[in-house]
Amino acid sequence: MSMINLIINNQAIEVEPDTTILEAAAKLGIKIPTLCYLPELRKFGACRICVVEDARGTLVPACYTPVKEGMVLKTASPKTIKTRKTILELLLASHNGNCLICDRNGRCTLQTMAYEMDVREIRFKGAIRDFPMDASGAVIRDPNKCILCGNCVRMCHEVQTVGTIDFTDRGFTASVATAFDKPIIESNCIFCGQCVLVCPVAALVETSEIEAVKTAIASDKHVVVQVAPAVRVSLGEEFGLEPGTLVTGKIVAALRRLGFDKIFDTQFTADLTIMEEGAELLHRIKDGGALPMFTSCSPAWIKFCEQFYPELLPNVSTCKSPQEMFGAIAKTYYAEKSGIDPKDIFVVSIMPCTAKKYEKNRPEMKNEVDAVLTTRELAKMIKQAGIEFKTLPDEDFDSPLGQSTGAGTIFGVTGGMMEATLRTVYAIVTEKELEGDALELTAVRGLEGIREATIPLGDLNLKVAVTTGLGNARVLLDKIKAGEADYHLVEIMPCSGGCINGGGQPYTNDPALKEKRAAGLYESDRSLPLRKSHLNPAVQKAYQEYFGKPNSHKAHEILHTHYHQKPRH
Repeated sequence: MSMINLIINNQAIEVEPDTTILEAAAKLGIKIPTLCYLPELRKFGACRICVVEDARGTLVPACYTPVKEGMVLKTASPKTIKTRKTILELLLASHNGNCLICDRNGRCTLQTMAYEMDVREIRFKGAIRDFPMDASGAVIRDPNKCILCGNCVRMCHEVQTVGTIDFTDRGFTASVATAFDKPIIESNCIFCGQCVLVCPVAALVETSEIEAVKTAIASDKHVVVQVAPAVRVSLGEEFGLEPGTLVTGKIVAALRRLGFDKIFDTQFTADLTIMEEGAELLHRIKDGGALPMFTSCSPAWIKFCEQFYPELLPNVSTCKSPQEMFGAIAKTYYAEKSGIDPKDIFVVSIMPCTAKKYEKNRPEMKNEVDAVLTTRELAKMIKQAGIEFKTLPDEDFDSPLGQSTGAGTIFGVTGGMMEATLRTVYAIVTEKELEGDALELTAVRGLEGIREATIPLGDLNLKVAVTTGLGNARVLLDKIKAGEADYHLVEIMPCSGGCINGGGQPYTNDPALKEKRAAGLYESDRSLPLRKSHLNPAVQKAYQEYFGKPNSHKAHEILHTHYHQKPRH
C-alpha cells in the first residue's frame, strides 16, 4: 500500500491513504479544535471550527478532508485563527450565555474553546434563541444552548438506531427536536443518555434529583443508598483521578458524610440477579421456555425492545434490574429485618445511567426506588458539601445489603453480566466450581460490538452472545428473528462498553476511557475474596430467611416483573 506524504506546519509526515488531515495532525502532536467531530460517528464537517489553510490559501475542514500527496498545510495561520474566532463569535452571538448557572460551566467545550482562542468580545449582535425547554423525561432538552453540531443526532441514528431526534427548520429557527416537536417522554427515546455524553454544551442534560435527595436526608425518613458497580471506577475522575481508579471505600465514606443512614451496594442485588436469572435460564432450557433468553438489567434496552421488537418480549428475562431488585428488597426483606415501616424508607440509587431515572417511574416497579442520582450528580453533592474526596479514608458498606462478589462487580462492563451468570450456571449444572484462570471467561470479554461463544456445561453446549450498542443489538436481533442465529442466552447493553460508558458518567475526552474503566472493574473482581454470586453468604442468607430458593413464588412476587409492547412514535 502506497503511503501519502504531506507537510503540516513545516513538519513532514507519511500516513496511510484515507487518513484525514485531523488524524494526520494528531500523529504529529498537533491539536486541531473540533466541535462536531467524534471518532465513533460519521464524519460530518458541520461546525468548521477545524479549518486549516492549504498552499493555495483555501480553508478546508480538517475532520472531513482526506490527505493528498504533496499537501502543504498550516493549522494555525493568521487566516485560520481569524476564521475560527469568527465562527465562534457567530455561535456565541445567538447562544444562551448564562454560563455561571449552566450545568456544563467549567466543562463546556464551547466555553473552553472560546477561552483557548482568546475570544474577548462578540462583535455580532442579534436575537438570542428562545425555544421552550423540554423537561418531560429523564433527559432535558434545551434548544437555546444547542449549537447544531449534530453529535446527538448522529449518535441516536447511527450508533443507537433509535432516531428520536433530528434537525428541523432552517436558518435562525433551525433546531434539533423530536418528531413533531413532541415532549421527549412521548417520543421513542430510550433515555440511554448517549446523546448527553456527546453534546459539547448543555443542550442535553439529565433531570436532576439532587434537591429531592437532600430533602429526604433532612427529613425523618430512613434514607438508604445503593452504589452501582461502574460508579466506583469513574467517580474519581470528577476529583482529578485517572479513569479506572477504584474509589469504592471513598464513595462509602463520602455518602456517610452526606448524611445517608445506610450505605449499601448494588452489587449485592447483582449477585441476587445472577441467582434468579441463572435459575430462570436453566428452567427455560429444561422445560421449553422462550429461547434465547435476553438479559433484563438495562431499562434502555427494555424500552427499545418494547418499541422496536415487541414480538421478542417473551424472550426477555422476567428478572428486575439490580437497581429495582434492591429497591424491592430494601422495602421488604431489609424493612422486616430492621423493624422499619417500608413507608418510612427512602431508597436512593447512585447510577452511571440516565435510563435508571426513567425506570424508577415505570408502573411495574411500584415506586421501589425513590430517587436516582447519576455519577455526575453525586460529584456535585460531594463538592457542594465541601468534602475533600481524595483525602477520605476507605470505609466499608453496611450489612446486610453491602456484601458482594467479583461477579457483581463486572456487571458494569459489557460481557460482565454474561460472565457472572456463566460462573454460577456452570457450578449448578456440573456441580463443580470454575477456578483459577478458567474463572475469567475471556470469550465474552472485550469491547467489540458483537461477541459469540459456546461454553461446555457437562452435556450442554451453552451458546451465548454479547452485544454492546443498540445498533449492534439490532443486527443480532434481526438474525435471531430470521432464524439465522441460535443462542441460549444473549446479553444486551445499550451503551458502548456497558455501564462504564453510561449516560450519567463523567464527561471526558480520553480515547482510552472505556478500556481504563473496564480494567478497573476487572482488577476489583480479581482482588475480592469471593468471585461467584452463589457463594455470597449474604445472598445465601436472604434465601434461607426470606425467599426460600431462586425462582420461588416469593422471589417472583418481589424480584420479577413483566414488560409490554409500547407504541412507536
